[in-house]
Amino acid sequence: MTDPAQAASPPRRVVVGTAGHIDHGKTALVEALTGINCDRWEEERARGITIDLGFAHSVDGDLQLGFVDVPGHERFVHNALAGLGGIDLMVLVVAADEGVMPQTREHLAICALLGIRAGVVALTKIDLVDPELREVAALELTDALARTTFAGAPIVAVSSLTGEGLAELRQTLQATARGVERPTEREERPARLPIDRAFHLRGLGVLVTGTLACGRIAAQDRLELLPARRETRVRSVQVHGQDRAHAAAGERTALQLTGVELDAVERGVELAAPGAYSTTTSLLARMTLLAEAPQTIRGWRDVRFHLFSSEVLGRLRPLLPAALEPGGDALVEIRLTAPIAAARRDRFVVRRLSPAATLGGGEVLDPEWPRLRGARLRPALAALAGDDAAAILHWVKTGGEAGVTARELTRRLGSTEAPVAAVLERATHDGALLAAKGSAAGEERWISSAVYERVARRAAVLLDEFFRRDRLSSGMPKAEFARRLLPLSAAPLAEVYLGWLERQKVLVVGAGLVDLPGRGATMSTEESALADRVMAAFDRGGLAPPSPTEIGASLGAKQQTFDAILRYLYQRKRLARLPQGLFIAQSQLDRLAEEVERTGWTRFTVPDFKDRFGLTRKWAIPLLEHLDQIGRTRRVGDAREVVRK
Repeated sequence: MTDPAQAASPPRRVVVGTAGHIDHGKTALVEALTGINCDRWEEERARGITIDLGFAHSVDGDLQLGFVDVPGHERFVHNALAGLGGIDLMVLVVAADEGVMPQTREHLAICALLGIRAGVVALTKIDLVDPELREVAALELTDALARTTFAGAPIVAVSSLTGEGLAELRQTLQATARGVERPTEREERPARLPIDRAFHLRGLGVLVTGTLACGRIAAQDRLELLPARRETRVRSVQVHGQDRAHAAAGERTALQLTGVELDAVERGVELAAPGAYSTTTSLLARMTLLAEAPQTIRGWRDVRFHLFSSEVLGRLRPLLPAALEPGGDALVEIRLTAPIAAARRDRFVVRRLSPAATLGGGEVLDPEWPRLRGARLRPALAALAGDDAAAILHWVKTGGEAGVTARELTRRLGSTEAPVAAVLERATHDGALLAAKGSAAGEERWISSAVYERVARRAAVLLDEFFRRDRLSSGMPKAEFARRLLPLSAAPLAEVYLGWLERQKVLVVGAGLVDLPGRGATMSTEESALADRVMAAFDRGGLAPPSPTEIGASLGAKQQTFDAILRYLYQRKRLARLPQGLFIAQSQLDRLAEEVERTGWTRFTVPDFKDRFGLTRKWAIPLLEHLDQIGRTRRVGDAREVVRK
């Protein structure tokens, strides 16, 4: 059932995250604004220090604000990052009696790296300072913001203790929140919930919470846990403590799950629509190194990688340019020690291992980076650093002869099917892509025209080499040709490729053979004479001729020439191959079939057959199996029946 309230007027949902130095009053401010104390642990309340993420909310008409309160202590930045990854609006909290501090600057940098553009500054604890010091603190804040993406953000002086400035701050927050631009495609994309909290309640089972990054999740939906790709089912949905039929992108969401244990849903795990997102340990990204970074990055650097609520150790190195200077940007490759869920355009932060500090961050360009090298590297970087269409075409090209499905591209992009389909359709119309269809191919696959052209050139070379070695052949066996033309991964597409190549007049496909258009196999006078002598030898041998080796030796023919003539005669059905690999003249087999019918036998045994035609068992059994295959005899126990025309 759809919520009537939701159907009538969909709320504007904005997630607000606090940022700032320890003990500057973030938690107290959120409580003053919402009436909710975000410190959940006894230790936090006893010590007055926020250690982990806290959550609160407020509603004003159609505006729904979800607050994520993050710890300010430098030891708990990793916890702060788990919450800041999904916010739309930053509230920077700076105490008037202390001003801008180290964690103030680090949190500011983190929010900028995560792509958060909307911000409000709360100058707190103004009840502890005189007006002159308050003004100095505001000027210091303005100066600190001027060098960031939050330059010009409104600064509101406030006291959580006395309530001074709270009304103005609340109005400023609401006005700023209403101006936050949130792409509508976030709701259209497949569901994705990074888990930032998981717990077990007696009678309810496993519950998880997080900010719904994309899509919608409803009760009874089947989701998968990433990166483990284990399936689970949603039993119920809550948003800010209220039961709901579904949650939508941008809402703080709690889910009751079935079919999963608590230890499988720790922080960093994601819940997602099945098959919709990549899991990876290798990424390509565009990264900014903070100006405050201690040194240039060259070569591999050990880091701690943060994406949404996940935190994984890894290594990164700059690719272009090869050195990443403080304050500069570069395309980097990242290798992780454990898999995570990721999609193109995801924002991330990297921190130094020791001493712990934020180094920089940026956006993922390819969540399934294949670590290209050499001449292929620069074109790949150029494509992936471009728009999504360029990335999609690059991924199709790197799919090689096997190509890729639209589903694979959608997963890598972390998108819906529509934008991917639009790019594929346009590129196919322009001739840049080919669509491989057919039952053997399974799901429709897309192949780069450049890859097809490479296959076409390889096909021409293969056939040219084959016919140079065997000029008299009627064609190259189709199975052998396909095996040598395509890698094993593209084997199911063999018939598709052969059809394309035939329509392009690169080759001609016959009954089990592949040939060049217009090619004819003609023998020289000497070869024709040798072929006649070979056939004469087989004819003289009757139903038990000498082996090809014996005939070749008796005629004194060169092995290569003799083998070519033997294939020539076989392909033109003048020679036949029996089930045991024996060669015999086709005319002898035709006469044998007629003579068996003329015997008057209704049923006969192997000894009867051997005696009648003067054969040994070596020839009798293969000849009988041939007669069975062509339907002139039928085996009944140890005997055979003659099948009349």
